[in-house]
Amino acid sequence: MSETALNRGQALVAVALAQFMVTLDMTVVNVALPDMGAGLGFDPAQLPWVVNIYALFFGGFLLLGGRAADLFGQRRVLLWGTWSFAIASLAGGLAQEPWHMIAARAVQGVGAAVMAPSALAVLTLTQREGEERTKALGVYAAVAAVGGGAGVLVGGLLTEYAGWRWVMLVNLPMALAVVLLALHSVPAGTFGNRRGKLDVLGAILATGGVGLLILGMVRTEELSWTSPTTVVTLAAAVVLLVAFVLWEKYGPMTDPLIRLGLLAKRNVAGANLYMALLAAGQLAVFYFLSLYLQRILKLGPAEAGAAFLPLCLTAMVAIQVTTRVLRRQLAGIKTLLIPAGLIAAAGFAWSGMADASGSYLGDVLVPSLLAGLGVGIAFVPLTAAATVGLPPQEAGTASALLNASRQVGSALGLAVLVTAATTRTDSRLAAGVSPDQAAVDGYSLGFVLAGGFLVLAVLVAVFVLPRRPRPAAAPAAAAPQPGAGTPADAGDTGAGAPAPDVAAGGITPKG
Repeated sequence: MSETALNRGQALVAVALAQFMVTLDMTVVNVALPDMGAGLGFDPAQLPWVVNIYALFFGGFLLLGGRAADLFGQRRVLLWGTWSFAIASLAGGLAQEPWHMIAARAVQGVGAAVMAPSALAVLTLTQREGEERTKALGVYAAVAAVGGGAGVLVGGLLTEYAGWRWVMLVNLPMALAVVLLALHSVPAGTFGNRRGKLDVLGAILATGGVGLLILGMVRTEELSWTSPTTVVTLAAAVVLLVAFVLWEKYGPMTDPLIRLGLLAKRNVAGANLYMALLAAGQLAVFYFLSLYLQRILKLGPAEAGAAFLPLCLTAMVAIQVTTRVLRRQLAGIKTLLIPAGLIAAAGFAWSGMADASGSYLGDVLVPSLLAGLGVGIAFVPLTAAATVGLPPQEAGTASALLNASRQVGSALGLAVLVTAATTRTDSRLAAGVSPDQAAVDGYSLGFVLAGGFLVLAVLVAVFVLPRRPRPAAAPAAAAPQPGAGTPADAGDTGAGAPAPDVAAGGITPKG
């Protein structure tokens, strides 16, 4: 193996680990919350904020993180984010008071918002065009798809056998590996050595708008949708986001945070809508399934975590098969995303048929296999669709958009479905059914509505995504950079690199 090939392999490992950490920490603390709450003396009303604050800061700072990667260099920004994430993980693992943990999770969210978009941009910078980059995109999609389920598994095992503090400390060796691998194998600088100025006002408006939108939605777990606090928060989010759009369209800056023409592309708009709906259903299903396993089937944290393993493994296999299908020109983006959504919807809806006397085999395992298959099929073409046809300097921005859609979709889906499930449970209790059956009836409604989100995603694939996304124009050749060989070795890539490359490898010609 040549030195440049070894560097590219190490860079891919760094990207995969970074993405795995970011996704893992969306769910790794979930099953540890009871022990964490007891250990730190959390008020029950505060405990959900260990989860919510991460989503809030992750989603709120994503667009800023993506633009920073485009302007200041993908490796530099990836390292900034990784160090921040690691320090916050250490602080959380050593926390002595509830506010210590909440503050650590907030900083973790900011670090994740910087890591996620720069990681995908680094992948396109270091992997050669053609089959190599398509395979790398499959690896990236695999860790993105299964990280949430793996978080439940890892969190359960660590909580039961090592203690709740290790759900935070587990990030430290992974972060160290990312830093060492990135320093050795990832070139410094930006695509085409492009420089520019950060759109500060745009960053403030976007970060505030997305942050308030997520805040308003996650607080519906404790406040109603019609409460003054919720209404004011969501209204403020809308005002800031509208102001952001107007500023980006009419402002005097030469380097906007987001080029609005990006959102006008059908493949970008469609991919982000699909991702938001997929995330809305997926995270809610993880939430309700965790409750069903522990409350109804009486599984411990480790057993509940292990119950997610079939879903994760199925998704990983589906991703690898999908990558080969794309590489061999057997199907296109739309051709895969339509059945993917229908299969996942069927799995989610099947879970909705569970009852209080259900079993793991019939009510969890089989629908989990379907859900994992559908989610796994979707991720590679979805990631490709979000970036095809984009110029090199928008690599981080496009990735940030997709991750922001995932975060906003997750928050919206969980807020809406938890509200619906709680209302259903309360009505069933009032009707005199047993507490366990009332809870299951609420979970079942959540599962079915999650399937409905995936049906909407299929409609997006049918009516919004173009049949043949246009590939990006070839960017000007970049100067050779240390650690990546010649531009040919490094892939001479740009923002749309995964997707133009995948499109050239089989997505564009078909459906």
